[in-house]
Amino acid sequence: MADPDASLSGNELGDFLRARRAERDPHEAGFPDDGRLRRVPGLRREELAHLAHVSVDYVVRLEQGRTRRGSRAVLDALADALHLAPDERAYLFTLAEVAPGASTRPPGRSEVASRLRQLLDTMHDVPAMVLHRGMDVLAWNRAATALLTDFGALPPAERNLIRLTFLDADFRALYGDWPRAARECVAVLRMEAGRTPHDPALDVLIAELGARDPDFRTWWAEHQVRGPRQLTKTYVHPVAGELTLDVQQFTVDTHPDQFLVAYTAPPDSASQEALRFLLQWAGLSTQAG
Repeated sequence: MADPDASLSGNELGDFLRARRAERDPHEAGFPDDGRLRRVPGLRREELAHLAHVSVDYVVRLEQGRTRRGSRAVLDALADALHLAPDERAYLFTLAEVAPGASTRPPGRSEVASRLRQLLDTMHDVPAMVLHRGMDVLAWNRAATALLTDFGALPPAERNLIRLTFLDADFRALYGDWPRAARECVAVLRMEAGRTPHDPALDVLIAELGARDPDFRTWWAEHQVRGPRQLTKTYVHPVAGELTLDVQQFTVDTHPDQFLVAYTAPPDSASQEALRFLLQWAGLSTQAG
């Protein structure tokens, strides 16, 4: 059984490269069957080296953790050879440029500015939250409570969307497609763990999820990565029924590790009516019925 945080202990770059190499189809990459047994799926190291125009020894040293750094041109060549998506390419550069053992963020989470809290409170018709990049819920409005959960009733250490997605049965039941949402959570967490290694809070979260959820262990070992982006999610709410909402994410200029998340429904849609009903039920909506 894979240790969910083993890859954070010193060779995340090698683990990531091996995982992406295993996904690349050798035949699609132009390598015919040469009769040799393939001990692992995907590209061999020498095939990746050939595609990226680097030495096999360099690929071996990267994957074994004997070197972490490379020129931008070499990293781009590896990313091209592996057909990395933009988030995966950025993640590769992050891993290659962070020195081992370095911490880029002090312990603890930053406070939410009072004006941002005031903005949340005025968004009566829009569920909204302020999240840390590690998906800690730092602040929320009453509409978000009506849609998702009463964050104020949770201990601060448990106010994390990824933790709730995996470990809270009621929160988990809100998702119309839980496996998709959960895998997206894992990819975001993997991206953040690579960007800020040795963050104590992230280490604790990853260890807890790995110990308590087998799906998390499986998906964590796949090394998929994704940065925050606009999403569409379907929720099955016990009061409002099914809602398909656009999840808008906005950076906070004064606090780079925070972003504002707002949940909106397409105009004149069944989801807009369901959201309006939910907020009216909660005594929040200012729109006319």
